[in-house]
Amino acid sequence: MRARSLPGLSWLGLALALLVSLPLVAVLIAAAVPAGAVWAHIAGTTLPEMLGNSLLLALLVALMAGSAGVVSAWLVSTCRFPGHRLLEVALLLPLAMPAYVSGYAYVWLLEAAGPVQSAIRAATGLTWAEMAWFPEIRSLPGAALVLAMVLYPYVYLLCRAAFLQQSTCLIEVARTLGYGSARGFLHLALPLARPALAAGLALALMEVLADFGTVQHFGVRTFTTGIYETWFGMGDRGAASQLAAALLGCVALLLLLERAARGGRLFHPTTTRHPPFRPVQLGPLHGLLAAAACLMPVMLGFGIPAGVLLFLMWEGGDPLAPHRFLPFATHSLLLSALTGLLAVMAAALLAWGVRLHPGVITRGAARLASLGYALPGSVIAVGVLVPFGLFDNALDQWLRARFGISSGLLLSGSIAALIFAYLVRFMGVALGAVESGLARLKPSMRDAARNLGAGAAGAIWRVELPLMKGSLISAGLLVFVDTMKELPATLIIRPFDFDTLAVRVYTLASDERLAEASTSALLIVLAGLLPIAVLVRAMRGR
Repeated sequence: MRARSLPGLSWLGLALALLVSLPLVAVLIAAAVPAGAVWAHIAGTTLPEMLGNSLLLALLVALMAGSAGVVSAWLVSTCRFPGHRLLEVALLLPLAMPAYVSGYAYVWLLEAAGPVQSAIRAATGLTWAEMAWFPEIRSLPGAALVLAMVLYPYVYLLCRAAFLQQSTCLIEVARTLGYGSARGFLHLALPLARPALAAGLALALMEVLADFGTVQHFGVRTFTTGIYETWFGMGDRGAASQLAAALLGCVALLLLLERAARGGRLFHPTTTRHPPFRPVQLGPLHGLLAAAACLMPVMLGFGIPAGVLLFLMWEGGDPLAPHRFLPFATHSLLLSALTGLLAVMAAALLAWGVRLHPGVITRGAARLASLGYALPGSVIAVGVLVPFGLFDNALDQWLRARFGISSGLLLSGSIAALIFAYLVRFMGVALGAVESGLARLKPSMRDAARNLGAGAAGAIWRVELPLMKGSLISAGLLVFVDTMKELPATLIIRPFDFDTLAVRVYTLASDERLAEASTSALLIVLAGLLPIAVLVRAMRGR
């Protein structure tokens, strides 16, 4: 029966994966050029530093973001303490905060000339030299903290959904066997939530490896900054592509190692009986500690940066009139909504293709389509412009030769090219969320629907798709918020006079005009809060 289940789905997924991987192929072809003097110089000087910094940054972010996301998800899902309903919403707020904006805010706040150190010197009478003990914010640990507190919602969102869908019977049996909340979490709930944890950490780590604005502002040399310096500073496209290919290989190796470690173990419940879960009411002391543990990442990832932006906007703000921001906001919302919708449709096609036809082709297509999340936006933008430019030039030459007319640039520098670059960049976000949701659906549910007379499409539409509603909404909103914050691809591909809020923030902040950039940055945050509110309502309704 499975062999006849929508046989064309796997081929559609393969075609989609090949289309999405077209920019990656362009980068790999450029990387195949024999190494030159620039690559030899990089390999002998800065490559070890870039590799070490990238690995250490990824490790620190994984530890901090994983701990914050998993612990907070478990606490708000299984415990009751003061403010838990407010915190389960607030924990999603850092999704709306761009990492580079948060980095700008922290550097302004904590650098030597910033208000914190200035206030300490004024209160204690210490000199600048005597304040050398104060931690340097422009450092690798500082960048890791900023990135982790902005990216932990990936882990929190997927792990909370996994905890809520786990079998209550298992938790109750563990308690009768003497397992407290901590032991039950470590030995039962956390292993069962491994697909969600792995998907959330994979998304966070690929975002870390592809980040440019934050690490550049903090003075940390990584693979991404090396790609930018080589491509746009030294003008060597081949050496930059080789660095990008090495970065892509590292991400692919991490994903393969995680899946190999997971093996053939299944993580869906073995029973359809799910009595209502009875959360544990914590005592005053434990409740206070739980509230503090959930509040800390919210303040570090959203509260403090947003407070800095509000203060700077109050002090100065953007000199443009308010109505001038409407085109920026309209462009950002339009691009984000279209990209989110298309990404969910494409991710669902790929994920269900793997579920119905779990073969080498479908699994390889899904992994190939998700690798673009590991590349910087500018590299993807160049990878998009190369084939689009070749198509435009070939079409223009053909029309000139046959009809004597010129078509100009139809795809290069268009909205379609920009959305396509977004899809390549964020397909891994949508696919990770959809695959995490599908991993928790028992195959027997689809088989039961087939035995009752439903076709393969009917079983998906009437049984699996309604159960996947939360995961699909999560995937779309994650892509929406990430697209709102995307900067490098927008700068390179956007049509003429088609600026977004992210472009406005970058233009001002790059000139150290953070007070003026605070207005556009806050608009990005506010736009990101709207889908978060929809997501919270859907989660509570489910």
